[in-house]
Amino acid sequence: MAKRDYYEVLGVARTAPSDEIKKAFRKLAMKLHPDKNPGDKKAEERFKEINEAYDVLQDVEKRKMYDQFGHMGSQQGFKPGSNPFEEFARQGGFRGAGGAGGFGSSSEGGPGSEGYQDIFGDIFGDFFSGSTRSGARGTGPRGANRARGADLRYTLTISFEESATGAERTITFVRQRSGREETARLAVTVPAGVRTGQRLKLRGEGDGGPGSGAAGDLYVIVNVQEHAFFKRSDNDVHMDLPMSFVDAALGTTVEVPTLTGRVSLKVPPGTYSGQVFRLKGKGFHSSDKGSGDQLIKALVDVPRELTPEQKELLQKLGSTLKPGQLLKNYQEQLERIKKKV
Repeated sequence: MAKRDYYEVLGVARTAPSDEIKKAFRKLAMKLHPDKNPGDKKAEERFKEINEAYDVLQDVEKRKMYDQFGHMGSQQGFKPGSNPFEEFARQGGFRGAGGAGGFGSSSEGGPGSEGYQDIFGDIFGDFFSGSTRSGARGTGPRGANRARGADLRYTLTISFEESATGAERTITFVRQRSGREETARLAVTVPAGVRTGQRLKLRGEGDGGPGSGAAGDLYVIVNVQEHAFFKRSDNDVHMDLPMSFVDAALGTTVEVPTLTGRVSLKVPPGTYSGQVFRLKGKGFHSSDKGSGDQLIKALVDVPRELTPEQKELLQKLGSTLKPGQLLKNYQEQLERIKKKV
């Protein structure tokens, strides 16, 4: 069965930049991942297909070869780091296209002989001796490689809390071993304190190398989910805490979430909107900077819909209240400005 065009597989244009290709791959990978489609053979085949397409298009050299030579340029035996003319000859070249002395000839010095290999090896050996797969290099002047296998990438999404405490996850992905694709399952330890975009390197867990070449590595890219309440700043955790104006005025005790569970927070009387409370040591931990804190900003929720009776009560109350410290400071500053003018 003929392979589909890699750009068509990922649903991108041939001129698409690398970030667009990556975005398209991630979207499809999340949809077709085996963990989300257990027992679905079609989804599994599509998952393999998009991985194969991304493996080629995300690599600059592989993509160049694919754009020039199509699928033949991206497969084993005809890829960056190998000699395409050498492979062409190995597969038969123009054999049968002409008589004696033609391209099918194996007479001494002819294109089908060792002389053919030497000529094209000398001319194109250096040009094609680069990375055969991710991280591999040519070792000979005529493109003779002991290539290592391709490095693979896997995006692992974890919760905000897991980024603080660390996590153990089992991942499933497709790789090549012994010239065949296999579905691998690996346990991944995510350390505490990771951020979105950080890479975890699993040495030797990528594609197997051809011949005696070493296996490539697997890079697990961490993606931390956004949290409904928390935002991270360095090792501190920030959150907003809405409260009624009655609780802010009279004071109260409320339960607030933290990275490790709920705790009680005492809100003193006269709390104003924007006031920040600090929970020591409730942020992220790091060996070089110590423990961060959790910073909680009070947001006083002022009701917009009041009955006539409620408005009357508030007006009576307001006429008996002394100004708070914030209002008092503002009025004092305003008076100083008036005097200067």
